[in-house]
Amino acid sequence: MKKIEIYDTTLRDGTQGEGISFSSLDKIKIAQRLDKLGVAYIEGGWPGSNPKDMEFFEKIRSIPLKKAKISAFGSTRKGNIKVEKDFNIKALMDSKALVIAIFGKSWELHVKDALKVSLEENIKMIYDSVSYLKSKGRYVIYDAEHYFDGFKANRDYALKTLEAAKNAGAEVLVLCDTNGGTLPGELAEIIKTTKSSIKAKYGIHTHNDSGLAVANSIIAVEMGCMHVHGTINGYGERCGNANLCSIMPVLQLKLGFRCVSDRNLKTLTDVSYFVNEVANVIPPKNEPFVGESAFAHKGGIHVDAVMKNIKTYEHISPELIGNRRRVLISDLSGKSNIKYKTSEMGFEEEFEPSHLREIANEIKLKEHRGYLYEDAEGSFELLVREKKGEKEEFFELDGFRVIIEKRPKKESYSEATIKLKVKGITEHTAAEGDGPVNALDNALRKALEKFYPNLKKMYLTDYKVRVLEGKNGTKAKVRVLIESANKKQTWGTVGVSENIIQASWEALVDSINYHLLKDKSTRKKK
Repeated sequence: MKKIEIYDTTLRDGTQGEGISFSSLDKIKIAQRLDKLGVAYIEGGWPGSNPKDMEFFEKIRSIPLKKAKISAFGSTRKGNIKVEKDFNIKALMDSKALVIAIFGKSWELHVKDALKVSLEENIKMIYDSVSYLKSKGRYVIYDAEHYFDGFKANRDYALKTLEAAKNAGAEVLVLCDTNGGTLPGELAEIIKTTKSSIKAKYGIHTHNDSGLAVANSIIAVEMGCMHVHGTINGYGERCGNANLCSIMPVLQLKLGFRCVSDRNLKTLTDVSYFVNEVANVIPPKNEPFVGESAFAHKGGIHVDAVMKNIKTYEHISPELIGNRRRVLISDLSGKSNIKYKTSEMGFEEEFEPSHLREIANEIKLKEHRGYLYEDAEGSFELLVREKKGEKEEFFELDGFRVIIEKRPKKESYSEATIKLKVKGITEHTAAEGDGPVNALDNALRKALEKFYPNLKKMYLTDYKVRVLEGKNGTKAKVRVLIESANKKQTWGTVGVSENIIQASWEALVDSINYHLLKDKSTRKKK
């Protein structure tokens, strides 16, 4: 089994993506998590470009890493100055990183129009920079920037730039599709010609501007590049870099290469979510391999087939990369969806086919009215229990009133009063809030917490409103989705109405009922 060197550049190239920013502490946390994953190299940043990156290199030196080597990134010396006088080269040395990734120009267009130096001077810049870093005991990875564009424009010159880096002592020659415009077929041909012309250890660095970064990286490995650059979740400038969360499982599970241990690969989904969380990015549900929807089944025919043999609609087992199989409930659901979900929820007795059909028909009817159960599994379980005759009444509403008052030049004011019965006892309370829904939530909790103290352990984590029939204007029906959590789990609930307060009330009541239903202390007292 051939070993692939994974070179992670999330902390450098990834931060060039729009909306991505890490503090030096964030970068330390991510580096430690990447080390646990088992990547070979972690590119920490560009020393000298900003104080934050330099702070990272200072701090990471005191943190022991088990596997990964920290790499510093920078450019070749500037034109027509001595390498030891170059500020960028000095900053690379000051980082004290033992691995240096240095990039140089492969495309004559960049040499002439961006660097404004001669083609011969560019060759010297590459050679001088690499040889100087090697003389200082550094392990040098040479990034041939714009290599594929440069090769297509002037093959001989692009090859000369690589030869200069190799002759200067670079351990790895990384071929970069910097603009992300190279197609898989031409990429393979260029790598083939390059390898036959210059014998060296090769790497690949691709961007996703044509949606081909992962595919091109895979092809490069099949062509013999054993060193692969990428970022977690595909972060990067413009359309992003090659996504390691797709590259690693493809190489390891489908092509038989070794990127990390099998055990570590099972943490890949967690790593993906961790980096998204630190970056404050909402992860796309349909992300291959690690996305929440990557192994989610919705159509009844699909679910029926998966229950018989998971290979029918899953290309790998989700557990191999730390993900999980999900069956969604919707108006497309059949008996198989309901059977799978009720079993997953722990119902000991199987439902009769007629009961499964009845629940499926109820779901279809309610979704036709605007309900959505894909993200409201709490409401779904309550519906199932009601159909099964296991509905539990934790309180009985007598009524509520919500007041919103707005005066000129003052913030709006919201107050809710509620009257309900719990275990035969009438409770009448009022509460203020930041808006009518928050006031209603506060009043409901205030009335119930003396009877159910563990309700204090439950909290709302998300609140979404979707207008379903916009053409009806302010009379439009709305769907409210609420996400709630306690220390053990997270669940969603849904409410639908032309009145946003009523829709919110339905979702709020379901969220509380679900929590109380699952709370063991509540169940013991009943």
